[in-house]
Amino acid sequence: MTSGRVGSVAVVVARDGRLPVGAAEAVAEADGRVIVVGTGTEQAARCLTGVVHARWAETGPGFRPGALARALAPVVAPEALVVLPASPDGRDLAPRLAAATGRPLVARALTADAGDGDDGTPGVWTTVARVDDRVLVPVDVVGPAIVTLVVGGRGDAHGVGAPSDAVVEALVLAADDDDPAEPELLELLAPDLHTMDLVDATRVLAGGAGLVAGLDDRHATERFTLLTTVAAALGGSAGATRVATDAGWTGYERQIGTTGVTVDPDLYVALGVSGAAQHTGGLGAPRHVVSVNIDPSCPMTAMADLGLVTDAGALLDELAERLGVARGDGAGTPAPEVARG
Repeated sequence: MTSGRVGSVAVVVARDGRLPVGAAEAVAEADGRVIVVGTGTEQAARCLTGVVHARWAETGPGFRPGALARALAPVVAPEALVVLPASPDGRDLAPRLAAATGRPLVARALTADAGDGDDGTPGVWTTVARVDDRVLVPVDVVGPAIVTLVVGGRGDAHGVGAPSDAVVEALVLAADDDDPAEPELLELLAPDLHTMDLVDATRVLAGGAGLVAGLDDRHATERFTLLTTVAAALGGSAGATRVATDAGWTGYERQIGTTGVTVDPDLYVALGVSGAAQHTGGLGAPRHVVSVNIDPSCPMTAMADLGLVTDAGALLDELAERLGVARGDGAGTPAPEVARG
């Protein structure tokens, strides 16, 4: 294969100027070329790191992936490889864009590259992970393809933005005719903070084993329920370590880490989380990190902007009281113990 990513571009959906998790990774895989659609797109395009050439288009509120895919189809037609982050919006848009362009879709790839094969035939070469990410499988496509990229595989930096010599320009998309098969947007509802997708949360309060030290499973589950309520009261969503989800104290959809979801919030508060590599591998690059742990030497406190050396369960109780959040039987202060979650 002759590699070279000539004719590669990333497509990223922004909401009110906020980029999804994995946006910078998709741009890096496309060698710095990106199309940003959604709302607040110019601001979002200028915030992306590693950009060489960015085009932005305001497509209005109310994400309509079918109409957006049809509008993007002629724009991305010359590109051999179109990469989208495997964020919620990216996963919605990618299959529709594949259908609109008549291309195959490779979902949740770790890497993607476009070039010419040994026989001179152009194609796309990807690697996907299967069997709980324990097996890497090469997936080759003859001709152009649409690819969603797993988030968390590359480093990400915030506050740098596009380099000064990057080209950032407006893109005008052709208006899409109304399609009777397209769902009609009646109202755009804010997500329920108790159940929202963690990758969309701008504030995350995560609990580990140290949050429930000394409690039995029933009381530990109640404490994680309290964490969810307190997080929502603070305008955030609750997450957890694998220890907590494996124990059944909270659902697996709340698990953050290499075997869970990758988050990228403005604020990340770790309550009784020691900071094992499997967990921190799913943190992306939070703007601010607060660690609450009785162990001042744990990895999470070392990486935090603010470390509070105190009992995480007691602090959660205090937050609940100050916020007027009702507490269950499991909200009593446990005996101090070093967090191992």
